[in-house]
Amino acid sequence: MKTNWRQNLHLYISIPVVTTAALVYGFQSDLLFEVSAQTTDESNIYKATMGLYLCFAAFWVIGLKQSSYWKAATISNMLFMFGLGLGRLISFVTDGMPSVILLLGTIGELTLAVYAYLLLRKTN
Repeated sequence: MKTNWRQNLHLYISIPVVTTAALVYGFQSDLLFEVSAQTTDESNIYKATMGLYLCFAAFWVIGLKQSSYWKAATISNMLFMFGLGLGRLISFVTDGMPSVILLLGTIGELTLAVYAYLLLRKTN
């Protein structure tokens, strides 16, 4: 399957955003938000999250480079973004409204998830 930039847009956006978020979570969790690791266990959780994010971003790169992995990369991107977005929506209800940057992030995550879903429907 030959893909064009529109079919890859969700991956092109997700890779640098998720990679940056991973590095911030892993090494500078208090850079943008009022969160910081206070214990070794908390640091471990942030680093594990970083690793998970980096592995997904790496898989999306593979999906860009090898068309045989595009569909799997797109499915994983859709689920990743839906998972983040839906988790944040649950938090809005249970915890209240977050900062503007997290609100915008939620909109971005859900938009990317829907875009990936539409691409998958179009290609099937």
